[in-house]
Amino acid sequence: MFEYFYNEIFRKTIISFGTLFNDITIKQTDSTVKVPLAYGPTQKFLARLEESPDLNKRTAMTLPRMSFEFTGLTYDSSRKVTTTQQITVKDPTTGQGSKTKKAYMPVPYNMQFELSVMTKLNDDALQIVEQILPYFQPSYNLTVQLVETIKEKRDIPIVLENVTMDDQYEGNFTTRRVLLYTLRFSAKTYLFGPVSTATSDIIKKSSINYISGGSKSVERDVTYSVTPRATKDYTGDILTNLTEDIDEVQTTMNVTDGTALTVKTYVDVDDEEMYITKITSNKITVERGKDGRVAAAHVNGSEIKGITAADDALIELGDDFGFSGEYTQDAELF
Repeated sequence: MFEYFYNEIFRKTIISFGTLFNDITIKQTDSTVKVPLAYGPTQKFLARLEESPDLNKRTAMTLPRMSFEFTGLTYDSSRKVTTTQQITVKDPTTGQGSKTKKAYMPVPYNMQFELSVMTKLNDDALQIVEQILPYFQPSYNLTVQLVETIKEKRDIPIVLENVTMDDQYEGNFTTRRVLLYTLRFSAKTYLFGPVSTATSDIIKKSSINYISGGSKSVERDVTYSVTPRATKDYTGDILTNLTEDIDEVQTTMNVTDGTALTVKTYVDVDDEEMYITKITSNKITVERGKDGRVAAAHVNGSEIKGITAADDALIELGDDFGFSGEYTQDAELF
């Protein structure tokens, strides 16, 4: 059911949230101070203050400063969309019109954040908070590119939920005072599943049968047929070997025997499907990562296996050959 993918959406949202507050400055008596921002729980910074109470030392952690933390995650049913609908775009990484990338509609989740403002003087805290609050009424839209492979950008509303203030002042008169403002936010982000690649390489054909039902009604029965093609080697027939190491983007490579290969055919190299476009002696030119197979680095001596009609006959049960059996809106011509 599950496959590995990582769109880094949580990471991108956390970083984008932090960038909202990483350039705040305050004015003191005779200078302008930029307020440092760090990621981590507030208690960690308060503990450091207690361990180094002399805030005037150069080596101590000084105030004011801010910290933020990702604190929770909840599903947002109010923003739910149709789960079976897909986003289909041309492959932005190749620019080839014959290749598309598909992803199902995203799932809405709310990420909770806490932003802590720690100061020694009340005026410092008021300056920082006043520079933040006017932008949230109560939300601020932040544009984030959530999925790099399809260049999917979304406006993520950052909603200010509440603000609390705590005066950390306990003990005798030698104890340093810490004013702590806590601002709680919700980021209304979207989680995308894996992005699949669809190409025109898989052979398909459709036929339309018309069944007349009389002058008043005509029934049109649309049927499909498909010619299956294997996307990996099943028979284990080794045609030749690589004679060099290649990386994941290299398209020309040297082989032991170029005569064992044929132009415009598919081969399997360590579970990566390639399409041969040119053969010059023992050097071949290929298209990498066909049919959604991930292009990877290969070492000298790797086996190059052929994908032939014999492999087509051995396609594993459950492989739909890239054809789901359901026609799209574009196919409803009648």
